[in-house]
Amino acid sequence: MKQTDKLFLRTENQEGKCIVYVGGELDLESAVHMRAVMTPLIELTDRELTLNLRELRYVDSTGIGILVSVLKARHAKQAPFSVEAVPPHIRKLFDMTGITPFLLKQA
Repeated sequence: MKQTDKLFLRTENQEGKCIVYVGGELDLESAVHMRAVMTPLIELTDRELTLNLRELRYVDSTGIGILVSVLKARHAKQAPFSVEAVPPHIRKLFDMTGITPFLLKQA
């Protein structure tokens, strides 16, 4: 597990899938840490990359930008990426910015 005072990240590898549990606050201050963790994971194209946001309390435009950049990088590599367990207040931000259909798997 890697963490800062505001952001904590835990990575779990399962067969064919890498899940990153994101908690705390994803904002300008924690962006460097998030990028440092995500950059090598973007390259793991042999498995699905999923972010679990259940414990995420806050995200700002910088954090949303990171999610979009991961999405774009994975798409360019034709590698699966999704976001799961999005808290309602974060989902509302995703809906307002129009990124929900790109991040969340459709049921």
